[in-house]
Amino acid sequence: MTVTLNKHRLVDTMETQARIGGTDDGGLHRLALSDEDKAARDWFVDQLAALGLSVRIDAFGNIFGRRPGTDPEAAPVLIGSHLDSQPNGGIYDGQLGVVAALELLRTLEDDDVETRRPIEIVNWTNEEGTRFQPGLQGSGVWSGVFDIETEYQRTDRDGVRLVDELERIGYRGDTPAEPREVYEAYFELHIEQGPYLDANDANVGVVTGVVGLSWGEVTFTGEANHAGSTPMHMRYDAGVAAADLLTSIRRIPGRLGDRTVGTVGSIGVEPDSINIIPETATVTWDIRDPSDDVLDEAVDQVRAEAESAASREGIDCAVEETARTAGVEFDDGCVETVQHVADEFGYESMRLISGGNHDASHVDLVCDTAMVFAVSEGGKSHTAEEYTSWDDCFTAANTVANAAFLTATDRR
Repeated sequence: MTVTLNKHRLVDTMETQARIGGTDDGGLHRLALSDEDKAARDWFVDQLAALGLSVRIDAFGNIFGRRPGTDPEAAPVLIGSHLDSQPNGGIYDGQLGVVAALELLRTLEDDDVETRRPIEIVNWTNEEGTRFQPGLQGSGVWSGVFDIETEYQRTDRDGVRLVDELERIGYRGDTPAEPREVYEAYFELHIEQGPYLDANDANVGVVTGVVGLSWGEVTFTGEANHAGSTPMHMRYDAGVAAADLLTSIRRIPGRLGDRTVGTVGSIGVEPDSINIIPETATVTWDIRDPSDDVLDEAVDQVRAEAESAASREGIDCAVEETARTAGVEFDDGCVETVQHVADEFGYESMRLISGGNHDASHVDLVCDTAMVFAVSEGGKSHTAEEYTSWDDCFTAANTVANAAFLTATDRR
């Protein structure tokens, strides 16, 4: 037995949520714990209430809606994603995963279908990690990866504390931010944010795992001096060392493997004046690969390249890895359930590993997990140009919904 989602309602709901923080160019600006995020949360809670679900908000703002099963002792199935966005990002991202989960519960109500296991829908707090770092924060606290008191003290660029914003928007809940019971499985839908499905004419991705990630920062410390009167041989330029490291990080992945990627996403210099030699410069790195050993080697190479760049300029450097997540292999049973659904509906599927990190990486520590990807046309994401056709949205949503449904009815 399968269910079929209401495509028209799915599209209408996607368009409705996209108007909350929508931008003039068709994108979405809904940073975590902003006024726009509060409005989206309020809308989401209203949708859950309209279904008669039991709603709870935990101490980190994660929102859960529970539809009971016929067996009150059965472990529930969890399904969802996130509603926050990147700055001027796209309308699909994780939002499609939340809407797909919502549409599953609506469909079950429409058809008066019962499941043995309860089904819980979830909206995780601050998946994006744009306003407050790190990302995957809500699922990280919930799964025990992050300490809640430490995360409460994180601040944005204006020095505003996360906990203060949670309270301001009314979403610091009164239930512990932790699993309150054993869960049977978790399913998450996300757009691919990559080119593989589109390039291979597949319309749904069966995700087998998530790459590991290393984030870090290198700080070079030289000597500020006058840009016009200081001879070149007497300069200790932190900016030059930073530039050298930037190009080195671009080349490191090519020495390590086909799946290794590396990015310098942020560069800063001080005093940041056109006529002053930079005294300090910072360079970040974001390196990803399925293998933890490859990530270790990549960090070692960043450190060696940073030290060489500093030595050439006669300056100091400090290298700090600020975040590390291990690669994740999803549960074979959950993955096979997703594959079974795609085959059952005749969808053209493709197995792949996620190059982006998702809440499922943390939830996998709590229960069996799998993900579904929708097509990202042209592989674009985190931009207003992000695009997934409504047909592809529906295909992926129908896949994740039925994977959760079959698990909740013990038919997988």
